[in-house]
Amino acid sequence: MHRTTIMLPAELKARAVKRAKDMDISLEDLIRDALAAALKDGKKQEEIDPFFADIAVYDGTAPKDGVKNLDHYLYDNL
Repeated sequence: MHRTTIMLPAELKARAVKRAKDMDISLEDLIRDALAAALKDGKKQEEIDPFFADIAVYDGTAPKDGVKNLDHYLYDNL
């Protein structure tokens, strides 16, 4: 392994330390696991997460006023 130094905002480091403690692992293991997951299979974020890939979730016709009346279409039938 190679030693690497990174700079983290205090709040991010505190959250990471808490998460590692909650998972009963070291901060180093948490960072290695997160980095490995982010670089999984050498794929870009767009290829891993459908949100970033802009993959359609809805496979039907969309109303022409969908953006203008988004709240109506999302929440009126709840």
